[in-house]
This record gives sequence, structure tokens and C-alpha cells, in this order.
Amino acid sequence: MTPARRRAPAYPHLFAPLDLGFTTLRNRVLMGSMHTGLEDRARDFPKLAAYFAERAAGGAGLIVTGGFSPNTVGWLKPFGGKLSWPWEVAPHRQVTRAVHEHGAKICLQLLHAGRYGYHPLQVAPSRLKAPINPFTPRALSARGVERQIAAFASAAARARDAGYDGVEVMGSEGYLINQFTAPRSNRRTDAWGGDAQRRMRFAVEIVRRVREACGPDFILVYRLSLLDLVDDGNAWDEIAVQARAVEAAGATIINSGIGWHESRVPTIATSVPRGAFAGITARLKPHVSLPLVAVNRINMPDVAEGILAAGQADLVSLARPLLADPEWPNKARAGRADAINTCIACNQACLDHVFENKRASCLVNPRAAAETELDYLPAKTPKRIAVVGAGPAGLACATVAAQRGHAVALFEAADEIGGQFNLAKRIPGKEEFHETLRYFHHRIEETGVELHLGAPVGPGHLAGYEAIVLATGIVPRKVDFPGADHPMVVGYLDVLGGRVEAAGRVAVIGAGGIGFDVAQFLVQAGPSPSLDPARWQAEWGVDLAGDGRGGLAVPRPEPAAREVWLLQRSPGRPGARLGRTTGWIHRAALKAKGVRMLGGAEYLGVDDAGLRIRIDGEEMRLPVGTVVVCAGQEPRRDLQAQLQAAGVVAPVHLIGGADVAAELDAKRAIAQASRLAAML
Repeated sequence: MTPARRRAPAYPHLFAPLDLGFTTLRNRVLMGSMHTGLEDRARDFPKLAAYFAERAAGGAGLIVTGGFSPNTVGWLKPFGGKLSWPWEVAPHRQVTRAVHEHGAKICLQLLHAGRYGYHPLQVAPSRLKAPINPFTPRALSARGVERQIAAFASAAARARDAGYDGVEVMGSEGYLINQFTAPRSNRRTDAWGGDAQRRMRFAVEIVRRVREACGPDFILVYRLSLLDLVDDGNAWDEIAVQARAVEAAGATIINSGIGWHESRVPTIATSVPRGAFAGITARLKPHVSLPLVAVNRINMPDVAEGILAAGQADLVSLARPLLADPEWPNKARAGRADAINTCIACNQACLDHVFENKRASCLVNPRAAAETELDYLPAKTPKRIAVVGAGPAGLACATVAAQRGHAVALFEAADEIGGQFNLAKRIPGKEEFHETLRYFHHRIEETGVELHLGAPVGPGHLAGYEAIVLATGIVPRKVDFPGADHPMVVGYLDVLGGRVEAAGRVAVIGAGGIGFDVAQFLVQAGPSPSLDPARWQAEWGVDLAGDGRGGLAVPRPEPAAREVWLLQRSPGRPGARLGRTTGWIHRAALKAKGVRMLGGAEYLGVDDAGLRIRIDGEEMRLPVGTVVVCAGQEPRRDLQAQLQAAGVVAPVHLIGGADVAAELDAKRAIAQASRLAAML
């Protein structure tokens, strides 16, 4: 009898070890740097250690911490994470021990904010204020430049004392080193500015001094900006020269950096195609011999494997994907990609939190950076629990409760799970929501949730349950103006659900997140550019060929499918309350499609000729054939009232939109649902 053939390993390139000469990485998964807020206080280091330990146990090969400044003037914010004094070393040993116990290696990122520092002590190569910062930096003297270099070397040595396997020197994203390399922010005429050789001298000297301070058996990752995506950024030939110089100075690995924070091109949002920037990393391959890391929007194993198999890079960076699922590498290695809780690149709980001075987390995984606070431990007394509604809140609550050992029945009136996510996945640029629903399908099966689809529920269906969770969602808020009952006035559920085909000219009433989504849906003709890197690059003006300085080209947006007006009743700029790091993307995308966004609109009425409005005392008629109402939502709580009337004594809990319907906040809904399930 022929012995059974051994199954080929899943993703062989992704899980091949990488020999660095003096040490070996167990695979090609690099957990990219991501600031969480836990880095800023020593008392939070036990939480930081738990956070990294979970990712190390999950199979990451090399982990890079959030950024730590090498000195006070390099702070990201006052009293932010820093490593410059001897007494700052000891807390880090909790982190390095926790990671090493699980077989991974870890580098501390050294990040000097330069003119991006949100404080009045900031310094930069030249006295030029960043457009995203109210503070103007002090220009460094020649002696001050030397002090910054020495600070990097000293901090790297302290990192080694703390048990780190290496450091990542942050030379991209528009931070201090990148500010020296780019003519946009370096107007010096001394030895540290002018031509490309002098502008990059600061970066090369830092790498050389760090190598001298830490010795040959220490990982030195240099984060090189391959695309600045700003005017007067680096030209491609300058980047290639800098890469070779950094390699000669002692770097072990070059990590790709894409875009400055002040860039007007999205780089990591959900509308960016998967692996959109791997080509620029591949373009650097012939210029250097050390390993290169591909970055940005690599969220599933097939994408990562494809990049490595094609020889575009030697490692892949996963930052937010390991926020979403710390077990990502282990699941991929086991051939269980369907079990991965995929990062949807929404930015709502990670980057938005960081820029709002909150602790980072993850919309689809609220345990991220809360590992010591949100435990899904087995329930001491398993209960029979009914969850009504299989939207994001209901799905999260049901699967976490079942994971803890409760007997959970999940009721959904529709014939599919997902609730409002089934609408979100239809929005151009939000196709990743398909992955979240795929994940929850898997979790329902894995945890043994008893799923009832096409099952409207009344009090009689819920007899015998020891706890009832209502995740029944929302009902759209109605508008009240003359002609609100006209046939051309429709709700967003009808448009996104495909029950209504909008006319060629459309007015959208309500400029919150839903209004912007509906406008994006209406202007897109055919498949989204988010699914096609070449079309997306053309839309946003991204040049991977190296012809434009800074990697910029002239944007060529595709024609809009419809003429759209996006209106809001409150005065001011529509979309001002959208996400901190993504709102500008939505506004820019609609502007490129010719959408007219108007605030302070008073709705006077609808008739066969269109929508009449008044703005600043001036009346106008919009000649539209469809008016889509996105004017908010109300909680759907009719079942709660029925349960009270029927005398049901089991505790009833409201979560998600049924609790608070404002803007259909999936981040809040999933977090609230998960925390409730952890307590039931």
C-alpha cells in the first residue's frame, strides 16, 4: 500500500525561515509598528507585554514596537514614549521577555517626530511648519544635528540592554529623518542639506552610529520612504542611492515606507487595493542585496504569499491585520485562512484613536490592546441565551457567549446574517466587509451557535431563555417637509438594497457616514477601483514608475455615473464629523467625482421638478429625479416592549443600534456586544 502523501505546507514562502547571518527569523511575517498608547507610560507596560505576547504566541516572526523617541525634542506628544535615560530601560524587559517566551523576535522602533511632534519643543532640519501641525519647529544647528544622531545611537544601545533583538530606525512617513532627506522640508545649505547626498547624510550617519553602538549581531531595520507622495519629495534615483548607502552603513533589513502623514493620497484605508504598493518594493530589489519588506494593505495570506512568491519582497509587514487577529500567522500556517478575523482597514479604532489621544484597539477585535481587561474565559454557570438580530452586534455577542460555553440561539428575520454590513459591503471601497461576514459564518459554526435565519421573533419564541439580548438594529428616521411622500423620495435602504434604481440626477439628504456611502455608491460606474491597483493609482495620481518626484502623477478620476448633490441641514462643511484619518479621503473622492456638497440646507419641498432648498437665504431648485433620505436612525425596540407586556422575567439587554442608533457605529456595537458577552 502506498503511504499517504504529505500535504504541501500552506503558503510555503510566507513560512520559510529567514537567515540574517547572526540570527534567523522563523517566518516572513513582520508585525509592523503600530502606536497603541500603551507605550507612553511605564505603568502600562504589563498591558503592552500582554499585547505583544499574544501576537508572538500567534506566530509572528519579527515584531516591531510602536515608536519611541530617542530624546525629549523628538516626542510625538508631551511625555510620550521615550528611551533616553537609564531608568527607562527596565520596564521594557517585561515586553522583550514576554515575546521571547513565545519564540518571536522583537525590535524597538526609534521614531523622532521632528516637525510632526505635537508640542512646542519640536525641531526639524528647517524652520518649516507641517501643514497638519499648529507648532512651528526650531531649525537644528549643526551641533543640534549631531546631538540627534547621538541620541539615536544611545537609545539603540539602551534597547539592546532592554533585551530587544534590534531596532527599527524610522526614516519614512514624514518624520525627522524623512524631513532631512526630502527637499520639501530641508532647505539647509550646510553639510546636512542641499543636494541629495547631503540631505541623506543624516539618515546614513544614524544607521552607521547605531551599528557601531550595538555591534554586528543586532537587527537594524531601516524604514525607508519609497514613496513620499508629497510635492518636492524624493526622486526615485535619490531613494535608490539612499538605500545603497543605508545598506553599506550597516542596515540588516529595509522596510518600505509609503506616504507622509500630510499626503493627500490614501495609503492604508479600506479603499486602497490590497498589495497596492508591493510594486515599489519590488522596484528596489535590484539596487540592494539585503532583505526588503513589503507593506500596506496586505491583510490575507494569499496576498502575502503572492508578493513573496513573485520575488517582490522578502518579508511582509502586517500591523493592523495582527490587531484584528493575533492568531493570523498560526491560522495561515494551518491552512485555515477562512478562520482569520480580517482587518478591513477602517482605521476607526486604531489610527483614529491614536490621533484622538485614545488607546488604539480594533473595530473587529475589541480585545486588541485590552488583553488584560477583556477576557473570554469559560463561563462558571453556562446559560441558555437568545440573541435577536444577526448584525455586527448580534454576531459578536452570540459568538463570544458561545465561545465561553453558553448555549446560544441567534435569531435573524432576514435570510442571511450581517445586518447593515450587507449594505456596507456594496459601497465601492468597502468590499472588505465581505471578509468580516465570512469570518462570522466560520465563528458561528466553530462555536456552535444555533442559527435561525428567516425567523421573525415574538415573546413566545423566547420562553425558557435565561438571558435575552436584543440586537434588533434600527429603523431609518423619516423626514418631514412638503412632498416627503413624493414617489421620488426614497430611503437609503431601498437604494443600497437594490430595490430602487436612482435617477441620473440625485440629491442625498444627510451628510453623515451613510450619506457619504450612498453618494459614493451612486457615482461609481461599474466595479470599484479599489479592486484594481492600476485604476486606483490613476484615480489618485500615484506613480510607481519613478517618473514623478515624490511618486506623484496627475490624478485621472473616472467619470461619475450620476450627478449628485450631498446636503446637510447643519451649517458648515459636510463630513466634518467623519473619521479623523479617513474623512478627508471620502470628501476628496466625492469632490473628484463632481459631487456638490452643501451645508446649511433648509428643505422646502419636493415636487415633480425636483427638490427645493434654501441656503443662506437663497432659494434654489435641484433638478433631481431621486431624493435619497439618509437623515439618521431610531433604535428598533418594539420587541422589548412586547417582552415587557408579556411579563418575560429573563434579563433583557439592548446592544448595537437597538441601544444607540447614532450613525450605526459598528465599532461601538461590536465592543459593547463583546463586553456584554464576556460578563453574561
